[in-house]
Amino acid sequence: MNLRHIRVRLFYSLLTPISLYARSKRMRKFCGVFDINKHTTVLDLGGQAPIWDSVDKPLRIVILNLPGIAQKSHPTHHNIKFIEGDACNVVGIHGGQFDIIFSNSVIEHVGNADFRARFAQEVRRLGKSYWVQTPSRYFPIEPHNGMPFWWFWPQRLRASTIQRWKRSLPAWTEMVEGTDIVSKEEMLRLFPEAEIYVERVLGIPKSYTAFSVG
Repeated sequence: MNLRHIRVRLFYSLLTPISLYARSKRMRKFCGVFDINKHTTVLDLGGQAPIWDSVDKPLRIVILNLPGIAQKSHPTHHNIKFIEGDACNVVGIHGGQFDIIFSNSVIEHVGNADFRARFAQEVRRLGKSYWVQTPSRYFPIEPHNGMPFWWFWPQRLRASTIQRWKRSLPAWTEMVEGTDIVSKEEMLRLFPEAEIYVERVLGIPKSYTAFSVG
């Protein structure tokens, strides 16, 4: 195992408890914003079942993912159905079918600004309400690759670093390379009727969530 593999494993081992705490806190905020009950229907775009563990009330959840992505074996007290599809072009679901459209750290992975606009359009079309979260560029540690102040590096330096990573960690690097950052201003443009919840750690923005209660 080379040093890059060790660094990645160490980063994710250190990140896991922090991520679990942050997600639990975020989901408490989610439950406080929406009047959820056992009849509430949720469409989770690009998510996974574990994020719903901290929501005590059992919900009816549909998780949409690209083929082969969903972790279907996770035990849960929710009624979860898994479907495959493209979150930027959802077929087979009519507008307003779900009470809440939910998305956690997905919009930064869908592609360029055009794809993000399509994603936002689908979020606003499919549900009566929505909750869309994305990491902030200002948090000191980039949550996908563990590098400090990654989004403030010169583009040429980021590109050369990614090329070095590709030689030893191609699959992981593909995820990193396919990640963009979405600013608070862009979130406001994509979701004009939304409120923006700024999640902070020690006063530093960690993530932005656009939410609208229909």
